[in-house]
Amino acid sequence: MQNATRYWFPAKRYGWGWGLPITWQGWLSVAVFLGLAIAGLLIFPLKMAPAAYIAYTAVLSGLFVAVAWLKGERPRWRWGGE
Repeated sequence: MQNATRYWFPAKRYGWGWGLPITWQGWLSVAVFLGLAIAGLLIFPLKMAPAAYIAYTAVLSGLFVAVAWLKGERPRWRWGGE
């Protein structure tokens, strides 16, 4: 388990994907993601530009998943026995 500390996001124990961050860098990336998502509401108000906000959020989410993919454990289906 020595290499586990280099990951920002550990794999989930059950299911596929990542759990909560385990490093400050991981928490910072979550905070930046949330901050940019909220800022997007100011840039693209939902009443005036809902499609633009959805597109912005989709791109932002894709970038966040890319960070998790690069800095997290490789995702695979897990049943909790590890």
